[in-house]
Amino acid sequence: MELILLEKVQNLGGLGDKVNVKPGYGRNYLLPTGKAVPATADNLAAFEARKAELEQAESGKLAAAQARKDALAEYTVEITANTSPEGRLYGSIGARELAEHLTEKGYAVAKSEVTMGEGPIRVPGEYDVPLQLHADVECIVKVVVIGEEV
Repeated sequence: MELILLEKVQNLGGLGDKVNVKPGYGRNYLLPTGKAVPATADNLAAFEARKAELEQAESGKLAAAQARKDALAEYTVEITANTSPEGRLYGSIGARELAEHLTEKGYAVAKSEVTMGEGPIRVPGEYDVPLQLHADVECIVKVVVIGEEV
């Protein structure tokens, strides 16, 4: 399936690139989210007409993500959780809990931006959790999980 990207997509291409993707990826993700349009002659002409507008919107998103990264750079997330006598957490702390905690503290972070490659946190301690704020902007947030025995 050949598509024209309307914004930068990580590991795929940048604004205006013509890419060939598997039909399911294009049909189920890129097209519904507005990240791409089918590569037809009409869409290509429409893209060329809107190119400056799309580039300005993309630079605005990049600047906003960079500002969010600067705000989060020195922030340390402290979460208190109940632990068992063996020292493990009851339950776990995942991407949703981290995103909710950051949003409560005034940093707008979506669950999809939290990338926990090693899975959820299950043991108290200090962790470095990467946030993918934009295709070009990644931020590391320090997470401190404090165990509280019940």
